[in-house]
Amino acid sequence: MEAVLVIVALIFIAFVALGAYATVKAVGAAKRGVDRTVAQARRTVEDTTLRAKSFQPGAASELAQLRLRLRGSMRATQDALHARVAEDESLKESLGLFKRLSAHGHELDGELKRLESEPDKAQIARLLPELRSRTEQITQSADALRHAARDRAGRFASDDLDVLRSQIDVEAGALRHWTTEAAPDATGPATGGPQKPDRSAITPPGVRPVYPWQKKPRPESTT
Repeated sequence: MEAVLVIVALIFIAFVALGAYATVKAVGAAKRGVDRTVAQARRTVEDTTLRAKSFQPGAASELAQLRLRLRGSMRATQDALHARVAEDESLKESLGLFKRLSAHGHELDGELKRLESEPDKAQIARLLPELRSRTEQITQSADALRHAARDRAGRFASDDLDVLRSQIDVEAGALRHWTTEAAPDATGPATGGPQKPDRSAITPPGVRPVYPWQKKPRPESTT
């Protein structure tokens, strides 16, 4: 009896632990979903604000344009690499390089953001050439990774399509290669008259050929 109670207690504890684990996982997944939604909303607001600033005259407009170009290039490359790395293991090294590039991108974006509130316009003008150069270097590197990943995926798709087309051509040729029994010579041998054609391969009159893909007819009702 005591052994049964111990087993029941262990089963109860296991169910409680499993329920607690499932609850923690569900809460964690919900929290991650909320965090992603908040981050996406924040990015949307920031991008909208930067686009509005990019139409203003002066240094603030150029700072906003640099940030938009940087953020757009980095985001597009990140999405492209993450979307294809599951199908192409060789992109893991590219993803590692992009993570290192992202560190420089985040640092530059932070500097550009801080300069938006800089009251000394001369200071901004002095720093802009170096900021333009860094933005160009980072975006060119990000674009190169994204374009290479896209070209690689396109090449794989083209190669697979070529192989598939070749296989289909072979199969189509095999389907068209049928043999039939040659009909006897209508003139017959020199010592006899015309021979009768072999009708063993000909469907008798009134009998329709049955193909394997056809459904069997239902028996007629006797009622």
